[in-house]
Amino acid sequence: MEPIPQPPGYPWIGNLLSLGGANPLETMMNLLKPYGEIASVTVFGIRVVFISSAAILTELCDEKRFEKAVEGPVASLRDVVNDGLFTARNGELNWGIAHRVLTPAFGPLYVQGMFDDMKDISAQLVLKWARHGESFKIPVTDDFTRLTLDTIALCSMNYRFNSFYTEKVHHFVNALMYVLKQSQGREIRPKWWRAISPWEREFFRQTALMRELANDMVQERLKNPTETKDLLNAMILSKDPKTGKQLDDESIIDNLITFLAAGHETTSGMLSFTFHYLLKNPDTFRKAQREVDEVIGTEPVRYEHLNKLPYLNAVLRESSRLQPTAPGMAVKPLSPDGEVVGGKYHLTAKDRIIAIFPRVHRDPEVYGDDAEAFRPERMLDEEFEKLAPNAWKPFGNGARGCIGRGFAWQEMLLVSAMLLQYFNLESYDRDYELDVVSTLTIKPKDFYMRAVLRPGWTLKSLEASLAGLAAGNNAQNMKRRSADSVSEKSNGQPITILRLQHRDMRGFRTHTRRRRGGPRLRGLAR
Repeated sequence: MEPIPQPPGYPWIGNLLSLGGANPLETMMNLLKPYGEIASVTVFGIRVVFISSAAILTELCDEKRFEKAVEGPVASLRDVVNDGLFTARNGELNWGIAHRVLTPAFGPLYVQGMFDDMKDISAQLVLKWARHGESFKIPVTDDFTRLTLDTIALCSMNYRFNSFYTEKVHHFVNALMYVLKQSQGREIRPKWWRAISPWEREFFRQTALMRELANDMVQERLKNPTETKDLLNAMILSKDPKTGKQLDDESIIDNLITFLAAGHETTSGMLSFTFHYLLKNPDTFRKAQREVDEVIGTEPVRYEHLNKLPYLNAVLRESSRLQPTAPGMAVKPLSPDGEVVGGKYHLTAKDRIIAIFPRVHRDPEVYGDDAEAFRPERMLDEEFEKLAPNAWKPFGNGARGCIGRGFAWQEMLLVSAMLLQYFNLESYDRDYELDVVSTLTIKPKDFYMRAVLRPGWTLKSLEASLAGLAAGNNAQNMKRRSADSVSEKSNGQPITILRLQHRDMRGFRTHTRRRRGGPRLRGLAR
């Protein structure tokens, strides 16, 4: 066995002083970069091992050898959502029930059925930018946060936050950001400090606000039941096909918060990074926009258009390669004796093992000498299929991977196409250099854009287009199609994101009537 490389540290505290800072992820990546495929740090006697190569990550993705480790910030979030889908430990009963009940709700046909609601919210974003005019300083991450929060709430819970009708983001977002920030390092703080800390008291106050909102949403559905086959009805009405059990009251709240949080936070970051890279690469922007013109022209966008945008699809893949908004995956060996990876590194059962996706996604053994460059051509379908296994993991791995990845991809492809169809975009600050802010997820910091309606569009014709009406003479001014560049092989089929993305999905089945004596949530008991 070979020792795992480690930067020098200090007695007792180890490498503590080398970590943290305003951007912990960037600090970590810079600290470990000289050490190659694997490195470790020690903090208060705890060894944390970081993986940077696709080859070793492939070993970590073997669910017969490793399992998800619920530690650190993720363990801290159990005080917020208990054993919800993201924070549950392997083998916990509620995770199995929730996973079997909810997976069908994100099957391809049901995600396709959410298209109109997704377009509804995307149209609100488009109208906001158009009505504010080309001098408006667009707060990119804030507006994409409004978009993705409103989309997950409307599509999966038939609930409207109406975020585009207020100047400030919804208080759920502020509560979530506070909780995510405080979860960093919270588990290593002494219990006596947490008992007297005002930040700890605020942590639980913000948690209570989120749980209260989730409870209100469920109570509203119970008072006004519908036959909608959405996520909320699945949680309230469906039975686990294996155990025959239903989600209990707390699990409904836990998973509602989990979906509201995970369903908007990572997607808004991914959209923000995508448009940063498009503006930094004008040729790529023009190529993506030209594809949208050829496929959609001035027609109102329809679901079947989305599978005919291979280049825009590749742009999203490449953006999520360089900046995966859920930037890491923590695992632990199943064997009490640990595991050997790379043929020479021993990982003990006590080690904390984290794959750093921004490093894995830049592995030169997979992506070559230009691994740091933004080049969507490498992610076109034919090239994408040639990638080494597990070289692209923005949605996590296996049974514990993101259950809503198909939903998120359809949403991102739709809104990206609509923005390119209607606007020419430019950075508000032409000298802007990417600065990343990180909690459990990452986003661009202080990134602003301008949006200018493209020639041939007016606010009136834009509103007509968004309402689903014909765009009139714009068809002669803008509509350009190329049979050579448009794939006709897919018509109403599930959007292809990654290999075998949807093949293990099953049809969504749930009761269409609320059963007598259905669940009534008993307040906010924790």
